[in-house]
Order: sequence, then C-alpha cells, then structure tokens
Amino acid sequence: MTTQELEGLGINVIRGLAMDAPQRAKSGHPGTAMALAPLAHVLFTRVMRHDPSEPDWPDRDRFILSCGHASILLYSMLYLTGYGLTLDDIKAFRQYDSPTPGHPEVHHTAGVEVTTGPLGQGFGNGVGMGIAERFLRSRFSPEVVDHHTFVICSDGDLMEGVSHEAASFAGHLGLGRLVYVYDDNHITIDGPTELSLSDDAAMRFRSYGWDVDEIGEAANEPDRLEAALRRAMTVEDKPSLIILRSHIAWPAPHATDTAAAHGSPLGDDEIKATKELLGLPPDETFWVPDDVVDLYRQCIPRGQALRADWQARCDRWSGDKAEFQAALNGRGLDAWHTKLPVWEAGQSVATRNALKPCLDASMDVVPGLMAGGADLTGNTGTKLEGTPLQSRQHPEGRAIAYGVREHAMGAAMNGMALHGGVLPVGGTFFNFSDYMRGSVRLAAISEAHVVYSWTHDSVGLGEDGPTHQPVEQLASFRAMPGLRVIRPADANETAHAWRIAVEADGPTALILSRQNLPVLDGTAEQFEGVARGAYVLRDDGSGEPDLILVGTGSEVSLCLAAADRLEAEGRLVRVVSMPCWELFEDQDEDYQADVLPEDVPTLSVEAAATFGWSRWADDSVGLDRFGKSAPGNVALERLGFNPDDVAERARELLAEYEGDGDGDGDEPGAEDDDTNDADTDDADWDEAVDEETT
Repeated sequence: MTTQELEGLGINVIRGLAMDAPQRAKSGHPGTAMALAPLAHVLFTRVMRHDPSEPDWPDRDRFILSCGHASILLYSMLYLTGYGLTLDDIKAFRQYDSPTPGHPEVHHTAGVEVTTGPLGQGFGNGVGMGIAERFLRSRFSPEVVDHHTFVICSDGDLMEGVSHEAASFAGHLGLGRLVYVYDDNHITIDGPTELSLSDDAAMRFRSYGWDVDEIGEAANEPDRLEAALRRAMTVEDKPSLIILRSHIAWPAPHATDTAAAHGSPLGDDEIKATKELLGLPPDETFWVPDDVVDLYRQCIPRGQALRADWQARCDRWSGDKAEFQAALNGRGLDAWHTKLPVWEAGQSVATRNALKPCLDASMDVVPGLMAGGADLTGNTGTKLEGTPLQSRQHPEGRAIAYGVREHAMGAAMNGMALHGGVLPVGGTFFNFSDYMRGSVRLAAISEAHVVYSWTHDSVGLGEDGPTHQPVEQLASFRAMPGLRVIRPADANETAHAWRIAVEADGPTALILSRQNLPVLDGTAEQFEGVARGAYVLRDDGSGEPDLILVGTGSEVSLCLAAADRLEAEGRLVRVVSMPCWELFEDQDEDYQADVLPEDVPTLSVEAAATFGWSRWADDSVGLDRFGKSAPGNVALERLGFNPDDVAERARELLAEYEGDGDGDGDEPGAEDDDTNDADTDDADWDEAVDEETT
C-alpha cells in the first residue's frame, strides 16, 4: 500500500471500531465518531505534539472532545496511537470498571485531558486551558511552555449557554493557540438541528472576536483538514473556529444523516453493509490489521523526540525551576503558609474580607495562583493586588475579571486546573453557585484542584432578600461527592481553610460571610482542628458537658454567646466549631467521639437548611424556609439566630434528655414541626421590619 492508501484504511478501521464497540455494548453513539474519523486521524498523526508513552508531558498539545458522547472516537485513537488501551478495552466499551467508559474521564483513561459529556463544558474547559497556556508562556518562557489546545465541539455544545459565555470571554481576552472544530452535522437526538436552531454560527463567533474558517464539505479530505488546522494554529491574537460540514454515520447506507445514528448502535445488518462500502471485512468485528497499528504507533517515537527536545530546552532554561514546578503542581513553595496573616481575638472581620489578604500574601509563594470573580472580585475577596488583569495586553496577569459569567468561570477554572500550572480561585455569591453547579460537579468528578470563594453565605446577606439569600446550597453541595465544603467561623479559620485548599487535592468551596464576624479566642492555633473538620473550641474541662452546641461559620460566635447564658445557669456547655463535614467524616471514630460524644445532647446551629444535621446533632436550629428582605442583622435576629433563641432551644433539648419533657410525648431529640425555625409569623414579622437592631 501507498502511505495514502494505508492512511485511508486506518481511517476506515476507526470507523469500524466506532460501529463495533457500541453494537457490542448495545449502547453508544457511533455516528459522530464515524463522520469525524478523518479529523481525528489528522489531529493525532499529523498535527498535534503529543507523546503516547508519556501522556502527562507538560508541554504537549491538549485535545478536548467536548461532544463526549463520541468517546469511542477518542478511545480508538488512544488505542491505535499507543496510550495503553488494548483492543480488549475497546471491546469492553461502556462496561463496569472498563478504561473506556461511556464518556471520557480524566485520570481514568490515559490521554483523556478532561471529563466531558455534559455539553458545552468541554468548550469552556478549552478556554481555561488557553488561559493557562498563555499565562505560563508569558510568566515563565516559551522555552518551557509552547503548545496549542484543540477542541472538537458539536451543535449541542454551541446550543448550551455555557459555550456562549465561554466563547465571548475567550474572544474578549484575545486567546490565540485555541483551535476549535465545530462539527456542523445538522443532527440532534430529536432530529435535524433546524427543529430548534437557526443561528449563524460564523457570524456569532466573528462577533465574539474569533477567527472563523468555514471549510464546508471537507470531512473526508485529510489534506484540507490539515491545512485548515495549521492555518488556525498561526493565529496568535484570537481564538479560532473551523466550521466543518460533516454527515453523521457516513457512509452507512440507511443511517447517514439520521437522528438514530446519533445515540444508538447501527445494528448488525447496517454495520455489515457499511463495512462493505469501506472495504472492511463485513463479517469481522474489531478488525485492526497489523500494518494499521504500525502506522499509528509511529506517533510514539515522534512524540518521544518532541518531548526530549522540550526536556533539553528545560534543562538549558535559566528561569526559576522551583517556581515552575510549584506552579505545575498547583502548590506553594516550601513553608509558603508561614506568610499567611493572623488576626488577634476581638477584631471584627467578614470572612470574605479575610480571604483577600490570604490571597495577597500567597502571590509570591504560590506561583500558579490566579484569582477572579464573576463581576464580584471585590465583593468575594478575590481581587488580587500587584498584578494586572489577565488580558491580551497583559497575558501574564494573574487577576481575572470573568464578567457576569458564572457558567464560563466554573468551566474555565476546571480547564486551567486540569491543564496544570494554575491554581484557579473564582468567586461569586453563594446563591449563584447554582449557576456553576454543572462545572462544580465535573470538578468533583475530575478531582480538579480549584478553589471557590462563595460569599454572602446566609440570610445575613440582608436587604436583597430570598432571591439572593442561600438556604439549601450548603446541604446540596455537602451532598456532592468529592467536593470539600469549608465554612470558617472567623478570619483565622479562613486562613486555615485557604491553606487546606492549596495543599489538598481536588476542589474546595470556601463559604464566607458578608457581615463582620468576631475573631474568636483560640482559632489562630487551630489549623489542625480545621484540617480535621471539627474541633472543641470551648470546654472548661471540669467534667463531661451537659450539652454541646456545634456551629459553622457565623453561627459559631452565636453558639459561644448562647453558651454564656447557659453557663450562667450552671450548665456545662461545650462549643464545637465544625467548618467542614467532609474532613470530619474522614477522621477515625475515636476522634469523632472525642469531639461529639454520642451520650451528650447536641444542638447544631447554622443559618441554612437543617437537612443532614441529624447525623451529628440531636436537634437543629436552622432555616427550612426561604429568608426575608431586611437588614442582615434584623433578618438573622427575627429568624431565630440570636443567643436567646438558641439558649431556649438548648434548654428544651436538655429538658427532653433529663426526662422532664415538653408534654408532646416525643422521644428525646425528636423534632417538633416548629423546632427548625424561630417563630416567623407574618404579623410578628411586619412589626419587626422597622426594628433594626445593632
């Protein structure tokens, strides 16, 4: 065979795998993978700088399959080019514990850069990778960072709102070295895209400031695909979009250009007929001849040579290698945390305002730190000093103004973290974390090292009212596996939480207050306590406590005030700060029992939904309703978050445990219908609206 003939056979072998794997699994999406086989072939064999023998080589080109449902296309390339997948792995497509799951998962399969599947997210991840590459190249040197990011996206990606936000942001930043290929195949699950889409994608992206190349019917022309990709790679001052008209499931005689080919196996008869058209053995499945494997495995020595050249440049580079490595690791330099501020007890500081000096103190010792907010950098403590905004004029800038784009911020942060070299911090009001939820969930699945500053964390937000006051968010994010949720009690706990976020793996959410909180006695020395999720903040040690008050965030100081009232009555009260459920859950049973003995009545206090607290407490002061518009201190006072109401609830719990009861026949610790919130009868509320307390 000529080289051209062998390449053509290789492309058709990819199409054969794209049909056979979903057919065996009785599940999957063959059509897009069949149509884009030539594009994948060109990217992996002609264009991208990658080394299958060292998938995590830092200066490799990045590839994102944003339309993750076409995962069999990526797996076929990873198998053929030598990333460690075997033909048996391809046969185990979508099976339990297989390295070829239904959608690509980073850290699960070598060569997969990001976890994709929810449409639009990979598009946003690519923007984050583009930011990271340009920042690192400017911060360090093109000698050590000099690569491109390639993204394949679909009609569905471009319909999802996150892509609009991310595309607008990328164009505003003028991100070069981003090469996106839009697979314009005109098909969605419901049918033709014309059912729901009439956008002019080229005009849309040109208006965003992208370089757009409409190459039309070139899906089966490798040379034209390569030429378009290489032209886009020369664009340094804006992201590039190549619009490719493909035909889903080509050349299947009955499935081409059909919605059925999007998400369903083609069936044995259609597969045989298609293989005959492609010149593949129609009665063989997973057919991969040795000469095709040899063709693709040439990527290994070629990639090794590219990596060796990069390593030689790194060795010659005279820059700060310790800083570069710390950035790649997403960590601080040795003893970096000694630079963090400490607050004296008695000061009054909102925890959102405590984060900012922590970030500023980390600038010189956490080299990969980049921080910003969704139009709320000042409000969320994420406004960095001493560095310009990230922009086309200042690609070295470490401060990021995302604009009102929470969706894009979350997706881009994942891309930055998974690219490596950047520790991204992003802020918004806690209530609007809901806009980021899809990205946060993927960060948790991906173990992406990102930090969220979610502020204005309770009804203490005040006058903006229930539309802006978070209630259920704490419980819902605590329910998300893999996400570390820390709600610090004061400024010192905030510094400890920031240290944990930098030094730990995976995503961390810092839940911070709008209102000033007192700096508490003893928190400055409690890094270990915060790192273990909960600790005894106050206990006079004179004997087993009669009662435990456990709080988080702004309610820890409230617990202390309520404890003062109860101790004046002769009660022994322990106060526990519990900033992070997830970290406390990781402790052994002995430590948990030392902090929260099972035989001591425990009352939790938190200005949020009580859902989940029954695991740690016998009763809860919480907020199982939406808030009210009023000055923050008035809202908290009227909704039961005041020392007198907490002390009274504690007395009721003690009475139940001591057998006095309250006449309702409940067992000790059982909740009444009216125990989750203070009395918020509308008439009482109306009387209090104008009573602004200090």
